[in-house]
Amino acid sequence: MNKNIGILGGDLRIIFLSKILAKDTYNIYTYGLENANFANSNIIKCATLEEMCKFCDIIISSIPFSKNGIYINSPFSIKTINIDETLKILSNKRLIAGSIDKEILEKANKNKVDIIDLMADERLTILNAIPTVEGALQIAMENTEITIHNSRCLVLGFGRIGKLLSKNLKELGANVSCMARKDKDLTWIKSYGYKDIYIDDLSKNLNGYDIIFNTIPALILDDNKLKILKEQNSNAVIIDLASNPGGVDFKKAKEYDIKVIQALGLPGKVAPYTAAKYIKETLEKILN
Repeated sequence: MNKNIGILGGDLRIIFLSKILAKDTYNIYTYGLENANFANSNIIKCATLEEMCKFCDIIISSIPFSKNGIYINSPFSIKTINIDETLKILSNKRLIAGSIDKEILEKANKNKVDIIDLMADERLTILNAIPTVEGALQIAMENTEITIHNSRCLVLGFGRIGKLLSKNLKELGANVSCMARKDKDLTWIKSYGYKDIYIDDLSKNLNGYDIIFNTIPALILDDNKLKILKEQNSNAVIIDLASNPGGVDFKKAKEYDIKVIQALGLPGKVAPYTAAKYIKETLEKILN
């Protein structure tokens, strides 16, 4: 198997991944990581994307691949990397990244780029929920003046993150309520000992919470619901864990003086090394 791998942009997770792969005797060629600190002779920083492509047929990029659909997510680069231009250069290469928009997938196919979305792997998304939840708990503790123990917490959504977050909150002694849409999820919520709230009844169940966690990437806490929180003189801190555009009307929340923290990309911030190991396990299945 070809031991040359290209690394294109990315956050701390991808930097740690590069180091882990280099220790496994892969030859790593990077572009868009000029400000990253690599203390390994197997990691080579390329001046251009074309230079990297001379050596590598497999290119690994960031999670999420892009935040705006125009440029590759590359916080450790001094330059902006245009997606359309990049896909033309990567023609006939294999590109592996995460959370790739449908429009970008279509562009990749038109440019004959064999593109793979890491976050389509169910195992990785479940593992990714672990550092996300730990990061959410850290944010909650840093932004409240109470303990999680005996606090009243509302979790919006009962997917992978919602399930794990609710479990951790309860184990820390919180009083947990969960909102969901499906009868199946509401039944599981009740069976775990949490208070179950149907999505259409949320407006009637917003009183008295200390912390509200949102995991749904759709507008849940809209003007109407935020107004209810304001009218109830709620001091609840809202922590939005959903991917962009999130689930909160941030403009209205600011207007109503409601504290909202948008917590994006937590695995790469709170546990980048662990997150990198999870990514490597998924990559091994693809590369082998």
